[in-house]
Amino acid sequence: MIIDCHCHAGPGDGLSGPWDSDAGLGRYLRRAQEAGIARTVLLATFHSDYAEANSAVSRLVSTRPGQFYGFAFVHTRRDRGRIADLVRTAVEQYGFTGIKVHRHDARISGEVCAAARYFGVPVLYDPVGEVAVAELLAAQYPDVNFILPHLGSFADDWAAQLALIDHLVRHKNIYTDTSAVRRFDLLEQAVQRAGAHKVLFGTDGPWLHPGLELEKVKLLGLSEADERLVLGENLLRLMGR
Repeated sequence: MIIDCHCHAGPGDGLSGPWDSDAGLGRYLRRAQEAGIARTVLLATFHSDYAEANSAVSRLVSTRPGQFYGFAFVHTRRDRGRIADLVRTAVEQYGFTGIKVHRHDARISGEVCAAARYFGVPVLYDPVGEVAVAELLAAQYPDVNFILPHLGSFADDWAAQLALIDHLVRHKNIYTDTSAVRRFDLLEQAVQRAGAHKVLFGTDGPWLHPGLELEKVKLLGLSEADERLVLGENLLRLMGR
């Protein structure tokens, strides 16, 4: 079973680009079905009120509970003091299975990590190239699992992505996803050095083509068992499923 660990959906209210505008799933779902992707983790787009955005994502998840998982998006600075409440609502009322934080909003915080520890869910944190934070996360929160997507940088940041591979190798609770990684050799190196158990398949949909992102994993030439890990089993393990 193929699971996409990283797809945005729902309303956005910034209107500066697709990343903070409404993200429909129509084209994504058609393409995902054609590619054989069975399940998807849904995350909000950038939004001025993540309580509202997460609620909208929960409604999408409820339409296809066997197909969608939800992660709660939080803003560490703007939501300071209420992050545990936001995550509690997402986990206990919506059935969400993870937390999403983006450096574009603000850096990850201890408050987020404490909430992840308490509720037993992973954190998908995009550090926007600031991958040295993995060292701190691994040392201070060894019982929390962190997924740093795009091999640490959505941009074509060779140095950051290479550095993240070292963190994947050294820290048992640091993971990455395959979405938007342009340098195939680095993706291949991540699997070879850190192991297939440290890499998750993601697309950063609906903006990137899920079939194209999946083909990168297929081209890695993994064993059947390792490919199953990347394409879904790693995510299910981190979510406790």
